[in-house]
Amino acid sequence: MKLLLTNDDGINAGGLRAVIKTLAGEHELYVAAPDRERSGTGHSITVFEPIKVVEAGWPEVNGAWTMSGTPVDCVKLALSQLVDAKIDLVISGINHGPNLGTDVLYSGTVSAAAEGIIMGFPALAVSLNAYQPYGEDFSYSARFVYQMVKIIEQNGIEPQTLLNINIPFDKNRRCAGIKITKLGIRNYTNVFEARKDPRGNIYYWLGGALQEDRQETDSDVTAVQNNYISVTPIKLDLTDYKLAEKYRKLFKERDWGF
Repeated sequence: MKLLLTNDDGINAGGLRAVIKTLAGEHELYVAAPDRERSGTGHSITVFEPIKVVEAGWPEVNGAWTMSGTPVDCVKLALSQLVDAKIDLVISGINHGPNLGTDVLYSGTVSAAAEGIIMGFPALAVSLNAYQPYGEDFSYSARFVYQMVKIIEQNGIEPQTLLNINIPFDKNRRCAGIKITKLGIRNYTNVFEARKDPRGNIYYWLGGALQEDRQETDSDVTAVQNNYISVTPIKLDLTDYKLAEKYRKLFKERDWGF
């Protein structure tokens, strides 16, 4: 298969390198990733400054570029300008840390995969529930990615498919199994620490901690907490159809005066 690999942790991140090592030799790989960590950038794109692109020249892949832009920029630019081949699948990750529940709205990892489906390519967003930036921590996760690619190669996948995958971290590299899940709840306490620069100007540093929320049993958060790999199909249509029907009837019945 022809695969575009990307991430939000940067071109040299251990998760990305683990995926390359596992898939190289069996698939045609192209890599487009930020030149530095761009976590939490969501679906932002660069429109008010140029995007600098440097060819990485890695021998184990068919093409690799590092960019000054966001993860979404990387996918958009690679698929539009840099990769000549017809890509079969976009893979974003493996991310350092989980992307569960409402994290997907902030995540550069998931947003890069979402850009793939916006452009008509199926995509996987893969995250490991750990924060150690060392390649050896990602070997189990990379093997799961390998198996996912094999399943897709054998069975096909719809163009508008985005699978958000979260893998629990276990030092013995074992898990309880795989669950197909829905997005859970992930809320954070927003803490802005005020600081002063050397000239006395105040700036703010965002902190905060994850809140403990009650989760439904079929959520991705619950699955990972119980040492299951979570696979959540995501679509970008955010329309609330039930509410839309309610307002359709309400507005139809109202005399607007025009």
